[in-house]
Amino acid sequence: MAEDRWIRRYHPADDAPARLVCLAHAGGAASYFHPVSRALSPAADVLAVQYPGRQDRLAEPPLRSVPELADAITAALLPWLDRPVVLFGHSMGATLAFEIGLRLEARGTAPHAAVVSGRRAPARHREETVHLRDDEGLIADVALLDGTDSRVFEDPELREIVLPALRADYTAIETYRPAADAQLTVPLHAHTGEDDPHAGVEEVRAWSAHTTGAFTFTAYPGGHFYLNEQAPALIAALRTVLASAS
Repeated sequence: MAEDRWIRRYHPADDAPARLVCLAHAGGAASYFHPVSRALSPAADVLAVQYPGRQDRLAEPPLRSVPELADAITAALLPWLDRPVVLFGHSMGATLAFEIGLRLEARGTAPHAAVVSGRRAPARHREETVHLRDDEGLIADVALLDGTDSRVFEDPELREIVLPALRADYTAIETYRPAADAQLTVPLHAHTGEDDPHAGVEEVRAWSAHTTGAFTFTAYPGGHFYLNEQAPALIAALRTVLASAS
């Protein structure tokens, strides 16, 4: 089934009152959220989304646009909407959480809330062309964010495996153009690192314009991958949102 290709449940919690859908950053994979799943189960059923072109979906071509990804993930989530759903995305995943939330609302199955992390609000667009750089230029930007072990790019075989999905994701997020007035109606919770070069504090705080529901904003010490060091605090925040859903 299509949803089986997209959804990973590392710690299934069939009796949990709510579900958390996790969406990774550019170049990321579902396994990034294995610790989140372990921490929240069995209180929440954690669904980690696996994009094509990586890990067990390596043979599939990666998608190169946010709308394509959001459409496919929304379709895959439909069988999992039997209880309240909270969407949680980091970086590119934050944009996907927003777009999936819009799609779910449009079909009358709104999520309980969206949690966005490490990504500028859609209204705070920057013109970026990293996806047009050569391989070295793309790798340099990834190194700036300090989110990928540099040894991955030093190994020729690993580099060849990782780069196609990474470039596709950068293409998707850098060519994304949201509707200027796009808004959710559900609570939206924004989180970021205080020193993130790709998502300044005020750029992330601007997510407040993209919901008519409640809004909260939290900044943490750290850069783009602040959540690696601040995992306990972020997981505590997710627990609070999930508790309100149940």
